[in-house]
Amino acid sequence: MQIALDTAGKKFNRDWIFRNFSYHFQQGKSYAITGPNGSGKSTILQVLGGSMGVSTGKIEWKTERNNNQVTIEHENIHKQVAIVAPYLEVIEEMTIKEFLHFHQTFKPFTSSVTINDIIQVIGLEKAADKQIRFYSSGMKQRVKLAQAIFADVSILLLDEPCTNLDTNGYKLYHQLIADYGKNKIIIVSSNDINEYSFCEEQINIMDYKTA
Repeated sequence: MQIALDTAGKKFNRDWIFRNFSYHFQQGKSYAITGPNGSGKSTILQVLGGSMGVSTGKIEWKTERNNNQVTIEHENIHKQVAIVAPYLEVIEEMTIKEFLHFHQTFKPFTSSVTINDIIQVIGLEKAADKQIRFYSSGMKQRVKLAQAIFADVSILLLDEPCTNLDTNGYKLYHQLIADYGKNKIIIVSSNDINEYSFCEEQINIMDYKTA
């Protein structure tokens, strides 16, 4: 899997969020998108995940099939993407077991783990039968991480992934990435180096603000 951008740009009204952005994201590598608050890091993630189009230039998602490189149609790319973001919520009326069972009906988890395994790995086995609305903010963030990182997808997008996590939560996050993030394109949007310290490449959005 790869994501290829060719002089891509995105603007709202007359304001450019980014422009002339040419880059290739490769499977098995990790990337950090950095920049000041409000600079458009989340917008780039939404473009990379296919939920928002570009205003100029081109973006393509490509994969290998039968030793040939093929382009994935835009309407199908969502099947290959999992995302964690502050603006995305879980269904709080469900227990974590119910939520994960529901989630895997449209975004299957990797076959190497069961739902009970996932709950144990993220340390929520004692709260497995509680509705998520009774969870702390940190516990809810662990659920968000789980539904994305354990998904059987090629592209993992992480927007401020450690929001509301304590020290142990940060450790869990890095362990999850190390254990279950291999062979994926991982893109982290953050200003916190503790969230993207493992990333092999860094992209500063401010470098793509001018023509």
